[in-house]
Amino acid sequence: MASQVFLHIGLPKTGTTYLQSVLWGSKRALTKDGYLLPGQGHREHLWAALELQDRPHLERRDPKAPGALARLVAAVQRHKGPAILSHEFMCGAGRDQAGQLIESLAPAEVHLVITARDTLGMLTAGWAEYVKNGGTKPLAEMRGERIGGQGEFGWRTWDLAGVLRRWARHVPPARVHVLPMPGPGAPRDQHWRNFAGVLGLDPDRYDAPDEPRNPALGVVQIELLRRVNPPLTAFHKPVDRGTWIRGYLAEKHLVRQAGERLGADDGQIAECRERADRAVAIIERRGYHVVGDVEALRVPRDLPPRPRPDAVSDTELLDAATTLVADLLADARRTGREGHPT
Repeated sequence: MASQVFLHIGLPKTGTTYLQSVLWGSKRALTKDGYLLPGQGHREHLWAALELQDRPHLERRDPKAPGALARLVAAVQRHKGPAILSHEFMCGAGRDQAGQLIESLAPAEVHLVITARDTLGMLTAGWAEYVKNGGTKPLAEMRGERIGGQGEFGWRTWDLAGVLRRWARHVPPARVHVLPMPGPGAPRDQHWRNFAGVLGLDPDRYDAPDEPRNPALGVVQIELLRRVNPPLTAFHKPVDRGTWIRGYLAEKHLVRQAGERLGADDGQIAECRERADRAVAIIERRGYHVVGDVEALRVPRDLPPRPRPDAVSDTELLDAATTLVADLLADARRTGREGHPT
């Protein structure tokens, strides 16, 4: 059985793609250092996270998706050193589901690793990610537990206090590690260094990229994508949404347009501030291990003015759409000449 298991359970939009890219790109180095990163790739940890939550119809994602969680746990049980499981959707599991996973890893010493950010940033970045995955609900309608019926896009995974209540009760406080995202002035690889330190890795032995793996769209660009999504009915499968809407439209073309960061309304800001303060209070009361500045998890009192998606003008949308059409036409011409998509 593994000696230690590090469960990196999220939160979403907290540099998880960046950290996972380092892990999967360094699998040989991890193995050499005695660490197990089970499975053949990032998708297996996604399937396991969804299976942990009893999501139906996993076979629609891939015939190999059902049983992913059991396969990863079995691999951990066969390993004699430390092991790592990492996917941000794990944090959406219920209290009993979290407990069952941790119990299945016994007698290994289980550590929870929770990367986090201020709750307002969670809301706006999480909604943008929802739109990049085909979502159509406006940000102004973000209320309650979830958006569009998808549990990974809502307070279920964005609210740090709720995640701590469901997960942290199953391990001692000293083994709950909260990693606030470093601020803008920090070294580019600081997030990796903090993460590696919790895992007991030498960060200098691993190649951490300088650029983010999941770039953000501006407010005009994300609102344009939200309005384009409804007629894209042929792109209903997760793999199609991920490849064409998220990957091709959003992260290949729209991200190239310079744009302002999006903002939320006063009611949403107030709710985010309350949720953030509640999370910090839980962390301080229970004595969880914090790597970084716990105050960075709060919503600042003095926020810079930022445009909301519902305030984007038709002129701004038309300008962004015109640029997008020109880029798509150039891409289509290049694809026609080369005979394959790029």
